[in-house]
Amino acid sequence: MNKLLDMASAGSPSSRYNTHVVRNQAQPACGFNAFTGDTVLSAAIAREAPWAQTHCETLGAVAGDDTVQELARLANRHLPELKTHDRFGNRIDWVEFHPSWHELMALAWKHEVPNLAWRSNAPGSHFARAALSYLWNQVEHGTACPTGMAYAAVAGFQSEPALAIWAEKTKGTEYEFSRREVAEKPSVVIGYAMTEKQGGSDLRETQTTARFVESSHYHGATAHWYELTGHKWFCSVPQSDGFFTLGKVGDEVTCFFLPRTLPDGSHNRFYIQRLKDKAGNRSNASSEVEYAGTLAIRVGEEGKGIREILSHAHLTRLDFAVGSAGLMRQALTLALQHTTTRSAFGTSIAARPMMTNVLADMAVEVEAATLMALRVAKATDQLEHNEHERMLARIATPAAKYFNCSRAPAIANEALQCHGGNGFIEENPMARLYREAPLNSVWEGTANMMCMDVRRAMLKDSRSIDALFDELAPLTGQDERFDGLVQYTRRLVNEALLDEFLARPMTEAVARVVQAAELMRYGSQEVIDTFLDTRCANLSSAWGSHFGTLAMSIDKAAAWRIVERAIVAS
Repeated sequence: MNKLLDMASAGSPSSRYNTHVVRNQAQPACGFNAFTGDTVLSAAIAREAPWAQTHCETLGAVAGDDTVQELARLANRHLPELKTHDRFGNRIDWVEFHPSWHELMALAWKHEVPNLAWRSNAPGSHFARAALSYLWNQVEHGTACPTGMAYAAVAGFQSEPALAIWAEKTKGTEYEFSRREVAEKPSVVIGYAMTEKQGGSDLRETQTTARFVESSHYHGATAHWYELTGHKWFCSVPQSDGFFTLGKVGDEVTCFFLPRTLPDGSHNRFYIQRLKDKAGNRSNASSEVEYAGTLAIRVGEEGKGIREILSHAHLTRLDFAVGSAGLMRQALTLALQHTTTRSAFGTSIAARPMMTNVLADMAVEVEAATLMALRVAKATDQLEHNEHERMLARIATPAAKYFNCSRAPAIANEALQCHGGNGFIEENPMARLYREAPLNSVWEGTANMMCMDVRRAMLKDSRSIDALFDELAPLTGQDERFDGLVQYTRRLVNEALLDEFLARPMTEAVARVVQAAELMRYGSQEVIDTFLDTRCANLSSAWGSHFGTLAMSIDKAAAWRIVERAIVAS
C-alpha cells in the first residue's frame, strides 16, 4: 500500500497540472466589424443610403469591440438602484447606475443611434438610422430602449410649438446624465409612461386625471399646463428628462408631455414607487410612478390623446422590429463563432452535418427578418409623399413588429443550444440574449395587438390591402412557390376580414410573403430556395417544427454556403 501511495504521489504533479491546460474552447466573438462583415446589412446600405456607410462602419466596429461588450456585461451585472431620498431626507426620486451604463449611453448618442433620421436630410435617413439601431441592438439592449424612445419622441414634439426646444435637444449627440433644465442641456433622454394597472394595453381605461392650470410662455411659445394625478404601471427609463404620458380631461384621454425639471429649475412632482425586477433588460430601469400635483404640457387637442400617441407608434414599432432583428443577428453571430472555433468528432462543430443544418436554417430566418424590418424603414422614409409606401406601412409595420419580436426567442433558444452549457452561464453574453429575447414582443403592443392592428388597418382602408399585393405583383410569375404563398396570403386576408379568429395566421402570412419578396429581390439563390421550400404554405414536409429540420429540398453543400454567407466574426 505504501508503495502505491509513493507512486501516486510521485506522478501527481504532472498529471494534475496537465488537466489544467485549456484546449478546444471557442474563441470569443470580438475584434470584428458587425457592419462590414454583415453581407445583408452592408448591401442594404449600399442600395438605399450609401452616404451612411461611414456611420455604420464606425458603429459596426463598436459592436464587435471586446471592451464595449464588457461594458454591456457590467451594466447588466450591476443593476440600477432607486434613490427615493438623499442623505439629508429630501425626496429626489432618482436612479443610480453603474458607470458602464453611462459609457454605453454616451456611445449611443455619439454615434447618432437615437437621432440620425432627424439630424440628416439625406434620402433614406430613417433607413440609415434603422441600420444603426440594428447594430446597437448587438451592443446592449437596455440602452436600446432609450435610444428607440428618443427616436420616436421627435414625431410627438413636432406637433406642439411649445415643445420645439425638446425636438431640438433630442437631436443632440452629447449625452448628459443630470437634472438640469432642458435649455441648459446638450441633449435629452425621453421616456414614455402610458399603461396603468387596470387597463394595460387598453389605453382607453386610463384613470389618471388632468386639470387645467394655466397657459404660459415656455421657451418661445405658449404651453398649456395641466396638473396630473394618478399612477402608471410601466414607466421605462424613469431618470429621463421628460415623458409622454396620458391623462383624462373629463372623460376624454388626452396626451401630455411631462418635464422632470420645471423652467424655474425645481423638480417636478414625479414619484418613483419602485423599480421593476425584470427577467431581462436588466441594465435598464423600468418603474411604477405616481403623479400627485404633477405639471405637464398638453400635446395636441383635449380628448385626442390616443390618436396623438399612435402618431409615434409607427416609429416605436419599427424600432422594435429592427431591434429584434438585431438581437437575432447577435445570437446568430455568437452561435457561428462558437461552432466554427470549437471542434468535436474531428471537425469544427459547425461542419458537423446536423449543425450545418441548424446554422443554415437560422441564417435564413435572420436574413428574412432583417430584410423585412429594413423594408418597413424604407417605407417610413416615404410616408409623406408616396401613397403606396404609406398604405403598405400601415400593415407591414405591425406585421413586422409582431413576427420579428415573436421569432427572436426561437432564434435565441437555438443559439443557446449551439453553445450547450457554455451558453447558459452569466459570463457568456448568450445568457443575457436568451433572457432579453421575449421582451420586445410584449413592449408597445403584444402579438395579438399587432395582429388586431393589421386587421383594423385593412378594414379601415382597403388601399392597404391593394398596396400589399401591388408590392408583390412584380415578382409573381417567377417562381410557383412564391405565387402559391401570394395566393395563400390573399385567401387568408379575405377570411380574416370576416373573422378575427384568423387574424394571427393572416398576419404571419403577410410577414412571410413580405420576407419572401425581399429575399427574391436581394437574397442569394440558396437562401431564396431554402426560404421558399420551407416557409411557404402547403410545403410543410420540407421543414419541421424546429430549426435544423431542413429536409430533402436542400443539400449540405448549399446549406454550408448559407452558413458562410452569414459569418461575421472571424
